[in-house]
Amino acid sequence: MKRALIIALAVILAISFTTACKRKPAPKLTAPQVKEQPKVEEVNPTPPVRRPDPSEEELFMSKSLEQINKDKPLGMIHFDYDKFAVREDAKPVLQANAAWLLKWPSAKILIEGHCDDRGTEDYNLALGEKRAKSAYEYLIALGVSADRMRIISYGKSQPLDMGDNESAWARNRRDQFLVIEK
Repeated sequence: MKRALIIALAVILAISFTTACKRKPAPKLTAPQVKEQPKVEEVNPTPPVRRPDPSEEELFMSKSLEQINKDKPLGMIHFDYDKFAVREDAKPVLQANAAWLLKWPSAKILIEGHCDDRGTEDYNLALGEKRAKSAYEYLIALGVSADRMRIISYGKSQPLDMGDNESAWARNRRDQFLVIEK
């Protein structure tokens, strides 16, 4: 009887196990349905924000005085031997200098008078001052305000050309213009 009970129990377990672990039918494989995405028009990405090019005034103000003077915006003029009158060939240079100064109304300049190495130091300092003064007065006549200009004479102390001939002396008889404030 014990044996029959064990066999009956084993049969019940086997039946319950087979019904519990019954295979479920495999789902039908069908192609996944893709939802049609609404078409989105391609929009160009926003271009990077470009800063506008700096204005001429912004460029001018961003430069140091050294950079401005290195660019030589103001021309040099020359004088005849022992003279301080503005020569005809210097007038267009002074007109261009005046135009530049009128364009940049905040700029201030130094007019440097120079001489060749002939004559005494005192004589050349006085002559260099007269040369600077003549350019100063010419620029005033062209509309440049006097309070924007200073003059100085270096006499014969700062030659451009160390030569001892007429060509060197002619180069040294000059006015130079230096921007000292912007």
